[in-house]
Amino acid sequence: MSVHPHARRLTGWKATAAVSMSNYIDSGSIIAIATSLGFWGSQYFPGDDGTIAGLLAAFSSNAFGATIGALIGGPLCDKYGRKFIYTYDLLVYALGGLIVTFAGDLAMLFVGFVIIGLAVGASVPAGWTYIAEFAPADKRGRHVGATQLAWSFGPFIGFGLAAALEPLGLLGSRIIFAHLVVIALVTWWIRQGLDESAAWQASKGGAGAKPPSAWSSFRALFSRKANITALIFLACIYTFWNQAASQNGIFLPTILGNMGWSTLQSDLFSMLTWGIVIIGTAVYMALVDRVPYRWFFLVGGLLAIASWIVLAFGPATAASTAFTYALLWGLSSGPSAQAFYSVWSPELFATPYRAGAQGFVFFVVRLASGLISLVFPVILATENGLLKDGLILIGFLVASTLIGTIWAPKTQGKPLEQIEMERYGEVISATRIESELASAPVSATATTKE
Repeated sequence: MSVHPHARRLTGWKATAAVSMSNYIDSGSIIAIATSLGFWGSQYFPGDDGTIAGLLAAFSSNAFGATIGALIGGPLCDKYGRKFIYTYDLLVYALGGLIVTFAGDLAMLFVGFVIIGLAVGASVPAGWTYIAEFAPADKRGRHVGATQLAWSFGPFIGFGLAAALEPLGLLGSRIIFAHLVVIALVTWWIRQGLDESAAWQASKGGAGAKPPSAWSSFRALFSRKANITALIFLACIYTFWNQAASQNGIFLPTILGNMGWSTLQSDLFSMLTWGIVIIGTAVYMALVDRVPYRWFFLVGGLLAIASWIVLAFGPATAASTAFTYALLWGLSSGPSAQAFYSVWSPELFATPYRAGAQGFVFFVVRLASGLISLVFPVILATENGLLKDGLILIGFLVASTLIGTIWAPKTQGKPLEQIEMERYGEVISATRIESELASAPVSATATTKE
């Protein structure tokens, strides 16, 4: 796919920045939903006991909407190329954002949330894939970490806008969604200057070669033991960690409200929290290619566990509880499971099904987040609800930390081609996948190569 004639060609850190904006509008949409649910509820579903709010959150970019988008977008990214996704996904996102901005009833709001989620789900795995494929091996973690930094700025700016526009009520929420639409369209225009991934073109046999079908690549993903073990590992660390992260992101205003904080106080505090996340992420980017993966992951996991212990067991109405939680969670979010997942997921899979693998894991992660989003606000509304939810989330964080620390992959600083050789015994090509699947049934293609 050629570069748009009026777009400047993007390489290096400029390309990283353009791709990373997927993460900004992903997190920005989640925070826009979190800060606006109360305003939408008073207008379109007054008296809600948390059920409707939970459904809206579950089918948005926070969960089910993104799961479907990732499951579809990942294989399409492997079939038609990384740039193909960037040509269309943000236009879909802008459509969903416009529907929400001008929503006049609950049905429009729901449809807009779902469309935004589909676009987010399709673009995020493509972004991690694209960056990993062009970044230098000794700086791959730093480049991929930029997506985490962009993700952190979404809530920071989103909560800041929510605090500034809080006096406007629902109109302020509409403005926040409108700003995401504008950023999506500007980013779409800038991305027309991206080149197609050279690794993807080489894997399918050159720029003029026909890529394998999306089904062939997805089927081949499950034909090797090395892939299956990697899928299980990544799904566990990211899914378990993301339960705490997603509830922090979309229901933190509710938690603070139950602690007696006003909407303005909650938004300003959340903005502070994400400012600390930005600092933690900057530290992560500086160290991820230097400090062994295993020990850096362990530090992030322990900080996350400590943060939720403080929130669940600390004095419920004490400001010190909230501020200690913010400091610990913010610093943990640098070397978090999501940050390491975004580095490990493109490293552990061959080029022809790299995006599809990430789409599948993203599907599992956001599906789990969607399911727990249906019950989290209901439990939170019960007696000692924060303690109950906190104990569940602490358990998830402990599991993620243990799994990631014990089985951290030894891929740091290695070129993707070298990692493929070590894991598969060869560099996997699209033509090899087609020939393997054409000559043998699924059960016969499995291999024990790691």
